[in-house]
Amino acid sequence: MHCVSGIVSGLSLTLVLTSSLGAQVAAPKRIALPAPQTEGGKPLMQALNERKSTREFAEQKLPEQVLSNLLWAACGINRPDGRRTAPTAMNKQEIDVYVILAEGAFLYDPKEHSLIEVTAADLRAQAGTQDYAKEAPVNLVYVADTAKVAGGDDPTKILFYGTATGFISQNVYLYCASEGLATVVRASVDRSALAQSLGLRPGQRITLAQSVGYPK
Repeated sequence: MHCVSGIVSGLSLTLVLTSSLGAQVAAPKRIALPAPQTEGGKPLMQALNERKSTREFAEQKLPEQVLSNLLWAACGINRPDGRRTAPTAMNKQEIDVYVILAEGAFLYDPKEHSLIEVTAADLRAQAGTQDYAKEAPVNLVYVADTAKVAGGDDPTKILFYGTATGFISQNVYLYCASEGLATVVRASVDRSALAQSLGLRPGQRITLAQSVGYPK
């Protein structure tokens, strides 16, 4: 079974686009994930019974199929109309999931079920103020795009995207319980530093982060 590093190393050639001015512009790498396995797993009541937070992670990387299933469970598309596994108010789908691995940081694209490279740097140490964040093989960072929610600074709208983040993180918890993975969600993140490293716009706000891996 291939690991995530195998996906990344398989795209060693960078695509090059030619701009209207004739300059060479590197296109971001897009990594296609295997189709998610949407059947099987533990019964819901058993997964709820085993759901818990864990702050110690083994160094073992997640296989590409497990990462694919994890991201689909988080907020993948589960209906032909493009709606997702996690609900959002008025279907605004304002939460983006950034995936931070040792091989780099990526934006999850639910429509294509793929990863778009943001940077090749290992940002795991920036994904949380606790030491375990830099040891976990996967850190998910949830980012609210306030441009998708009119009046994004309004307390009610903040509640909307905070709630949407909660739905996604709980989906991750339940998938991890079903798969035998360790996970923990946290608010303790240096948001300013991480936002800069991820190249976020002013209207994008980090809500929570969540580490995932195999238990130590």
